[in-house]
Amino acid sequence: MKVRCKFWFESERGYIFGEGAYEILKEVEKTGSINEAAKNLGMSYRHAWGKIKEIEENLGEKLVISTRGGKEGGKSVLTDVGKELLERFERYLELFEYVIKHPYKTPALTVDGILIQEGKILLIKRKKEPFRGKYALPGGFVEYGERVEEAIIREMKEETGLDVKPLKIVGVYSDPKRDPRGHTISVAFLLQKIGGRLMGGDDASEAKLFPLNSLPSLAFDHEKIIKDAISLLRDS
Repeated sequence: MKVRCKFWFESERGYIFGEGAYEILKEVEKTGSINEAAKNLGMSYRHAWGKIKEIEENLGEKLVISTRGGKEGGKSVLTDVGKELLERFERYLELFEYVIKHPYKTPALTVDGILIQEGKILLIKRKKEPFRGKYALPGGFVEYGERVEEAIIREMKEETGLDVKPLKIVGVYSDPKRDPRGHTISVAFLLQKIGGRLMGGDDASEAKLFPLNSLPSLAFDHEKIIKDAISLLRDS
């Protein structure tokens, strides 16, 4: 027996956005075409377009802009409102799934990775809220049944494209206010690169090495974590 739940966005007018609508917009974003999106999802163009128009009317905002003709044919792209709606749904879905899997009110466990090479540290630019557009250490939530060492290896691969080996724990960070989404506890690892190719992915729009003496503004409490890592390296 499994517990299954769904959530959706509503306004005073009623239903606005849910899982089905999310899949349509996500496919339009990926393919650049409502027609291709409908085919990939096994539905008619009319149904997909009708669903988009229904959301736009209920929301009072334009979600998709379509153009016709030209050498490359028609194209459909999401508006900024459409992109933000997708990101908000993904953000709430992540939290919703976590609460369903963890019905008791306990801190969420996360990991952060510190990879320092030749006086530079690897940071990612966050693609989603919180702190969208700001730089942070690579990392994320530990999945159920996963060791923290396995989690940081997975997150590094997903967000930076690199294969890494955990060397030692820099510290455990548990301030209830460190994450605006709720109470998270992070295990921060000092890492060694063992392979892969550097590129941003998953929740990271960019992965880049920064000089330790010239860091950008950082998300969460990552400035403190980096300072602790540097002190650890100096003392070792």
